[in-house]
Amino acid sequence: MVRIAIVEDNAELSAGLNFILSSVKDFSCKVFPTAESAVNAITGNDYDVVLMDIKLPGMSGIECTKILKEKYPQLKIMMCTIFEENEKIFRAIAAGASGYILKRTEPQLLIQSINELMNGGAPISSIIAQKVLSVFRQMMPQNLLENPLSEREQEVLNLLSIGCSNKEVAERLSISMATVKTHVYNIYQKLHVNSRVEAINKFKTQPKG
Repeated sequence: MVRIAIVEDNAELSAGLNFILSSVKDFSCKVFPTAESAVNAITGNDYDVVLMDIKLPGMSGIECTKILKEKYPQLKIMMCTIFEENEKIFRAIAAGASGYILKRTEPQLLIQSINELMNGGAPISSIIAQKVLSVFRQMMPQNLLENPLSEREQEVLNLLSIGCSNKEVAERLSISMATVKTHVYNIYQKLHVNSRVEAINKFKTQPKG
């Protein structure tokens, strides 16, 4: 039996969620209209999953998540909210949320997300996942984003840029001619170029460290 706590102050919405989830075999639900009531009643022994709204009267769902996770680290909490702002997404994750879905999620996907959560997954609505990836890319060091070549490929291209032939590259790096050709092919693919000159010119504009 998967025991689910729904923390939601909108009576119509909480009733709908309760109806949908209670109709699933092996799911049982209880609704809490405020974060305070949830904190006072929910324990790690009584519930497996918490569906948590963010905007609640009084204490927010993010604050509630932080308190519950500190008390019961094994409790699985999934945000179920209308909010798509980066700040709220990352605050919820930092507070300990294991998933983040939107209230407009289809019932079948909601059920699937809860099962995924119980199986150790971290279900996130696709639009939220896109935002997370976008922010992650922005946070990555520029050399990782702009220089896709491996250290060996950089060595090969550096030698090519100073005029070495494939044979000379093979001798200097103590590798076979076939390996050099493989590296050159991979360099072309990663830099999206079709010639050695294009690869060298593009390489010169890449960060090296």
